[in-house]
Amino acid sequence: MNTFTQRLVKFDILFEKVNLVHSHKDAVTVAVSLFNYANFVVECLNSILFQKHKHIEIIVVDDNSTKDNSTEVVKMWMEQHQDKFDRLTLLKHQTNQGLAEARNTAFDYSRSDLVFVIDADNMIYPRALNRLFEVMQQREFDAAYTQLEHFGDVTQLGHSEVWNKRHFINGNYVDAMALISKRSWKHVGGYTHMEGGWEDYDFWCKFVDNGMTAAYIPEILCRYRVHGTSMLRKDTAPATKRLMIEMIMRHPWLKLDTNF
Repeated sequence: MNTFTQRLVKFDILFEKVNLVHSHKDAVTVAVSLFNYANFVVECLNSILFQKHKHIEIIVVDDNSTKDNSTEVVKMWMEQHQDKFDRLTLLKHQTNQGLAEARNTAFDYSRSDLVFVIDADNMIYPRALNRLFEVMQQREFDAAYTQLEHFGDVTQLGHSEVWNKRHFINGNYVDAMALISKRSWKHVGGYTHMEGGWEDYDFWCKFVDNGMTAAYIPEILCRYRVHGTSMLRKDTAPATKRLMIEMIMRHPWLKLDTNF
């Protein structure tokens, strides 16, 4: 087991299998954020396994799970499927850092410029990466995202639509599940930790601040699981007002209603 430090965050490499020495020009890295999701992560990884895209590298970053055997489950899955991807990597933070840093670690460790972000409780349909890559391969956009399907405790369509600064003024409408250029991630300073959530909203607003654009694919290709411990329900609601104020301080052009 090797220990590395990147972005001042220490992590251990629990598993790594490299089948292609150099990243393929069409490679997509899937960055999976994991924290106490042993019950869901295999479904997430299987949805990546079934992708039609040919060149995939997976980086799972465990943010120091302590309540279940998340890393053991992932390691076993990777051992079973180690010859089916260009590269498989399992990293574990030595201390809990939060979702933002888990994603940053994956981006930092990625060999490819195109990185798809997904949390370990979510899933994607087989065409997802291929379709997103088709849009991003010409490098006309900094990111690409699709329409969502909510499943689990709630079954409904998401609220994604065409990228437009004014759509962010009153709240976020673009999920974290997106194919993002590593160069663009680096340019905006990566994800920033926000106590209680909203890292995604802040990240996309930083894209707006830097004049970056993202392509919207109006197809249902990503699945967001709604459950008792999902970010949608657990971490954001109690802190909404404080988060709104923090977001306005970070991005003064926002017009969030803090009077509720």
